[in-house]
Amino acid sequence: MKQIRVKNTSDQVFNKAWNLYEQAFPLEERRSIDAQCRVMKNPNYHFDILRDEEQWIGFLLWWDLESLRYIDHFATDAQLRNKGFGKLILEKFMASNDKPILLEVELPTSHINKRRIKFYERIGFKQNLHPYEVPAPSVGHAPLPFLLMSYPDTLSALEVEQFVKINHPIIFKD
Repeated sequence: MKQIRVKNTSDQVFNKAWNLYEQAFPLEERRSIDAQCRVMKNPNYHFDILRDEEQWIGFLLWWDLESLRYIDHFATDAQLRNKGFGKLILEKFMASNDKPILLEVELPTSHINKRRIKFYERIGFKQNLHPYEVPAPSVGHAPLPFLLMSYPDTLSALEVEQFVKINHPIIFKD
């Protein structure tokens, strides 16, 4: 499986990935196309598409931050879900990293959210049960509560607080 970094929105494969992004994530969890163009200029941000031979698999959008790697968004093509590709992608990413990895999931308020949390736990991510939220997606909206998961270890409340203080201004800058 190949992980190919896309560096700008005019790249031919960006549109396919962007369509999946818009289908896979609710509006309140997505960047606008303008914000995406801006964030892709940051050298620490990776917009990686995933291919197996010539087959399109999905994408992994992540940040290489000073002390950790943060998975911003991750999705596999709808036709390929539940076939083990997501597990392979994340296990390869985890094995190739020497820094802790963080990601966010929706709170376990629905069957699908609970299944997603269990998926991440099966491959080694740990739940951090400290209160956690991301900034409001736009003016006039409330911050979004999430569950922060980490690999290989859990984070202390202080580590979560420091992650928010140091990295949220970078990740959620619009």
